Amino acid sequence: MSVASAPPEPIARWYRAVEANDMSDLEDMLTDDATFSSPAVHTPQIGKPIVAKYLRAAIVVLNNPTFRYTGEWFAGNSAVLEFELTIDGIHVNGVDLIAWDDGGRITTFKVMVRPLKGLTTVVERMGRELQRQT
Repeated sequence: MSVASAPPEPIARWYRAVEANDMSDLEDMLTDDATFSSPAVHTPQIGKPIVAKYLRAAIVVLNNPTFRYTGEWFAGNSAVLEFELTIDGIHVNGVDLIAWDDGGRITTFKVMVRPLKGLTTVVERMGRELQRQT
């Protein structure tokens, strides 16, 4: 479901990291003032270190064997990536809204998740994972 034949390089790089479950280059993918937003946090998280922390936690929580991207849409320096997975028998559906600068580094990463039961499960697990990382 793509308007492009191949994803833009920032998204291709993100896909490779997720597929390999390897976030070792995450900081190189982010601008210094990157912003992360999700239903798990009440305010946007700003700055490379905190954005990297949230994205690493999200990979731990979401990137299980059932996780897969199911759709992608690109426009300019932005993308919408739809995903789905199952956690504790609960089907979770969501989107990653990602924007990047002209150098190909991510400036904003926003996650939206549904349904409510799936969101509650993700928020609880994200909280535990963020605490574990501290």
